[in-house]
Amino acid sequence: MLNRENSVLVIIDIQERLVLASKYGAEVSANMSKLAKAADILNIPTIVTEQYPQGLGSTTPELKNSLPLNSFTTEKSSFSAMLEPAFAEKINLLKEAGKTQIVLGGIETHICVLQTACDLIKEGFDVYIIKDACASRNKKEYKTGLELLKQYGAKISCVEIALFEWLKTSKHPNFREVQTLIK
Repeated sequence: MLNRENSVLVIIDIQERLVLASKYGAEVSANMSKLAKAADILNIPTIVTEQYPQGLGSTTPELKNSLPLNSFTTEKSSFSAMLEPAFAEKINLLKEAGKTQIVLGGIETHICVLQTACDLIKEGFDVYIIKDACASRNKKEYKTGLELLKQYGAKISCVEIALFEWLKTSKHPNFREVQTLIK
């Protein structure tokens, strides 16, 4: 089960052109925006990647406006973000600080999300894939990506489950603020 004290939110390539190429891209961007706002409210470190932004555009404006002020954004060309030195260094610093859980979503599920998650699992993290904050251009690849992620040891979850696992109780001081994100 997720614990906000141990969590890191990782957002993979929710960029303008990738969102447009996926049937569910806009929904994924909106769902990830909810997670990003909750991460900000709950002080959960957030890392954002952008795959070749010169060609694929930058992170969607909606999501960019939802990110915590102290979020870390890095460009990448590798499919697995762990192959990028800046990302790997940030992840290792967070691991040294006691973070053990990665809450992960993005585009495309069967490529960059899959490869990043697998490398994070190899590094000893518990990886939670937020399936309603993930997309692929093709539904078959999305489903296959999720199936493989589960086989490789990732836990499959969704936005509301993650939010309420982070809160634990309706008595949490930020309960109402987080709850309004899903109303």
